[in-house]
Amino acid sequence: MAICTFFHLLLVVLPIIVPPATANVEGDALFALRRAVKDPGLVLQSWDPTLVDPCTWFHVTCDSDNRITRLDLGNAKLSGRLVPELGKLERLQYLELYMNELAGPIPKELGNLKSLLSLDLYHNNLTGSIPSSLSKLSNLKFLRLNGNRLSGRIPRELTKLGSLKILDVSNNDLCGTIPTAGSFSKFTEESYMNNSRLEGPELMGFVRYDAGGSC
Repeated sequence: MAICTFFHLLLVVLPIIVPPATANVEGDALFALRRAVKDPGLVLQSWDPTLVDPCTWFHVTCDSDNRITRLDLGNAKLSGRLVPELGKLERLQYLELYMNELAGPIPKELGNLKSLLSLDLYHNNLTGSIPSSLSKLSNLKFLRLNGNRLSGRIPRELTKLGSLKILDVSNNDLCGTIPTAGSFSKFTEESYMNNSRLEGPELMGFVRYDAGGSC
């Protein structure tokens, strides 16, 4: 009888001992972001890893299946780095992290966000190159990376983004030539302004595009 009582107590206590977030991939991904940034305004204060449902956290929107579809963290005074774990938010449609003080590279894992419609990372301090993996975001309509310190070439793979309506990579340190194929054929020079090392539009058949990362 004592053994049965012990195992009964163990079944009751175990769910308390094991944090629910360990079984919650999306909650873990968001908490990885929280750990990687400084949050002087405490906008992420409600992001509690012991709560099994991140849909209850502020600035997070979910669908009817309790899957995260939107992160609204624009102008939140966040500093620090983006984390690759964000690529695990499979149903994310809007990633809004504009007008913060985020630094470091754009994780290539963001290319796994197959449902993404809008990627807004403008007016931060992001560095490194634009990941070519973003070309996998077949539903993407808005790509705004302006006002950072991004360098390197504009990946030619991005011309495959047939749904892209708005592109802004202005005010960076990009180099090379400007793609003109595919969806890029409709973007004006305003999308590329203030990149002093950009050489202008690629003239098909006249300007050779070097696929190397550096210029």
